Amino acid sequence: MTAHAERFDSGTGAPLLRVRDLHKHFPGHGGLLARAGEPLAAVTGVSFDIARGRTLGLVGESGCGKTTLARMIVGLYAPTSGEILLEGERMTAVAAQWCSRRRSVQMIFQDSHASLDPRYTVARTLREPLDVHAIGAAGERNARVRELIDAVGLPAGALGRYPHELSGGQRQRVGIARALALEPKLIVADEPVSSLDVSVRAQILALLASLQRERGIAFLLISHDLAVVQHMSHDVAVMHLGKIVEQAPVEELYRAPRHPYTQTLLAAVPTLTVGERSERGQTVL
Repeated sequence: MTAHAERFDSGTGAPLLRVRDLHKHFPGHGGLLARAGEPLAAVTGVSFDIARGRTLGLVGESGCGKTTLARMIVGLYAPTSGEILLEGERMTAVAAQWCSRRRSVQMIFQDSHASLDPRYTVARTLREPLDVHAIGAAGERNARVRELIDAVGLPAGALGRYPHELSGGQRQRVGIARALALEPKLIVADEPVSSLDVSVRAQILALLASLQRERGIAFLLISHDLAVVQHMSHDVAVMHLGKIVEQAPVEELYRAPRHPYTQTLLAAVPTLTVGERSERGQTVL
């Protein structure tokens, strides 16, 4: 994956999402990030913006706080402190304002199998958010479901199937369709291709890029795969031990990383190129 995806850019304007000094502590009894008897600081002082129609890639090792951050942004966790602002409006996991704006922020989960109810057909899975939010009449909802399945490249025949009857890539397409159902402005994609094989990964990433170009959706793309993030993102934030240690436009960060942790991550990326030297002067074997 060497060429960048063609990226949608909405231009100037106020950020769609602003995260300011966000903290999340969990009760605990010590561990990597806390001494015995102290709360676990999973996210510590995180701040960033995401503009409309742009992708922020968030990278870091497992356990650094990426998923906790994602769950705060979609309203599944309440922050211990700090602010999340969507279109300038302050949001929290329990505030009435968040419930009223929940349609604007949706999530694509890493495990497509666990995130789909095994008792639901694809049609019921896609119709459920429309029913919950009372969008349109019955006929309009059914038409919307057919539009969604077409938008993610699945045949109409998939609507009557159950998750166990689908491949991993097909299930992830259903998860993407479900995220699109309420026409969100921001989608949080938490490791959306990590459980898929290489050929299917490329198809799903191409689908996400196409949807962004067509619909102007902003993405928070969370991954430990630096190649995926480089391919899909406009900007990159590097997370380590609950904090963001470096943020920059994607080309700048990959060309000249400043933080030692970022340098270590990029130095560990494998390559298939033989006998050349990288831009950072390392021999590629």
